[in-house]
Amino acid sequence: MMKNPADEAGSAAPAVPRRVEVAGLSEMSPAYFGMTMATGIVSLAAHVMHMPGVAKALFLLNGVVYVVLWALTLLRIVRYPRRVFEDLIDHLRGPGFFTTVAGTSVLGSQFVLLAGQYRIATVLWAGAVLLWIGLTYSIFTGFTIKENKPPLQQGISGGWLLAVVATQSIAVLGALLAARLGQPGRLEMNFLVLSMWLWGGMLYIWMMSLIFYRYVFFQFSPADLSPPYWINMGAMAISTLAGSLLLLNSRDAPFLLSLQPFIKGFTIFYWATGTWWIPMLLILVIWRHGYRRFPLTYDPLYWGAVFPLGMYTVCTHQMIEAMGFGFLRFLPDTFVYIALAAWMTVFTGFVRSLLRHWRHGGP
Repeated sequence: MMKNPADEAGSAAPAVPRRVEVAGLSEMSPAYFGMTMATGIVSLAAHVMHMPGVAKALFLLNGVVYVVLWALTLLRIVRYPRRVFEDLIDHLRGPGFFTTVAGTSVLGSQFVLLAGQYRIATVLWAGAVLLWIGLTYSIFTGFTIKENKPPLQQGISGGWLLAVVATQSIAVLGALLAARLGQPGRLEMNFLVLSMWLWGGMLYIWMMSLIFYRYVFFQFSPADLSPPYWINMGAMAISTLAGSLLLLNSRDAPFLLSLQPFIKGFTIFYWATGTWWIPMLLILVIWRHGYRRFPLTYDPLYWGAVFPLGMYTVCTHQMIEAMGFGFLRFLPDTFVYIALAAWMTVFTGFVRSLLRHWRHGGP
């Protein structure tokens, strides 16, 4: 008996989106947890600027996003372990894995500040530490011992500074938890936070030297200016936040009290460096999309541009609280709206991208 061609087409149809879904999962960006980082920090920015409704709504959304991203990541590891390993030791994609550390820590900070759930935050902090240890020594060991390495201009980008953000995010959440610990425990946690804060600063100096060298001594095309270059500023902003929290914790930690002048100096140093980057990055964005007409379409890496704006709001607010710089109050009052607008823009692009893929039978 001959088969109806329509029946054959109908029976074969479900296999098409399934294949596309698998292919899409294999190509999933390791930096997608940047969505958790961005949503979480914008939520915290709304919280410190007295927008409780916005802060809680983004907190709930971030919890859902975090769970979904981990489900997709674990599924990708199970189905495409070789591709995940290749990404891990890839000079451009590998640093994106550090968004899992930063996203976990930022969500933990939300649980502390928005929900008062210290046990959940502690579990997330411990998970972030384990991820940080595993990723730091696997990624940088892979970069070191692999035989075929790209030249500097093709192998480094602002995304490398996600390693700094991940380190400082552990320091931030650790500082928030240390403030609520009794003795013993508070001294040890504050010492660990101080050590992570200093290590993150040293790592920034190493990496930023290479990135700045790549900026000014190699040809630069619009495609090279990917959104993670905003992490140039975001890494300094989160370092400022960690330093400000250490200053606040020093009131109950004698050894930090003796280090106050040092911590204050480096905190202002980090903040000033991050502030310097803002006009420079804006000029480069205008050059990329205005002068060179590079298309502005949704890319998961754009979450890496939202995160620094929210972090600059929070870190400046916290530095004002720690040092009494009331004359800077206008900055977080302004940047909170810039961060919210940036988040809404990228989130709208994300939703439109999903709808477009679904309409065409994609993932």
